[in-house]
Order: sequence, then C-alpha cells, then structure tokens
Amino acid sequence: MSETTEVTAFMLVKTTPEWLGLTVEQRVKAFTTEILPAIENKVKGVRSRFFDTEFYSARVTDVWVWEARDHHSYQLLIEVLRETPFWDRYFEIVDLLVGVENAYATNYGLNAYASIDA
Repeated sequence: MSETTEVTAFMLVKTTPEWLGLTVEQRVKAFTTEILPAIENKVKGVRSRFFDTEFYSARVTDVWVWEARDHHSYQLLIEVLRETPFWDRYFEIVDLLVGVENAYATNYGLNAYASIDA
C-alpha cells in the first residue's frame, strides 16, 4: 500500500429547521461565505460531491461525498466543519461512513474487480 491512502467519506445529513428557514439566496450565501472559505483556507486535497435524498428518505436529506487524498486531510476537514455553522446548526450529522476504495484487494495483493459500464 502507498504511504497515502485515498479516503472516501459518505456523510449522511439531515437539514435543520434553521437551514430550511433560510431563502435559497441566504443558503447560497451562508455556504459560500461561512463554510467553503473555512474549508479552502485550512484543508488541501479534499473534494466534495452532493446528492439530494430528501425525495426518498425522511431520515437523511442529503449525502455529501468527501474524497480526501489521505486520512489526515479528511480529519482536518471534519475539524474545520465542526467549527462552522454547517455542523449541527444547519445540518444534523446522521452518520459518517468512511472507507478506502478496494482496500481488501490492496491488503491481499489482489486485483480489484468492479462492474464495467456496458
């Protein structure tokens, strides 16, 4: 295994009444002025993707996928998020599912197998 291991975290969140009470414009402003700058100023090597799930789940409204270049970058991300209104003010963190892609194959010296887009 290489010295750095890419980490993927599936952050399952539920919007809070405070977040839902904001207009769309206020949400965009809060995200771009309170949350993104904190991440960009303190964390390197992390990228995110967002998935809406409120159409299909009452327990989890969004899944945020965070891909970090290593465990340290992921840990810094969580520390930074906890210092912003994102954490438990705008969103309730329902669960964190953190994994390393194909770790079993790497650990056993095997090829990783996955389905192929046909």
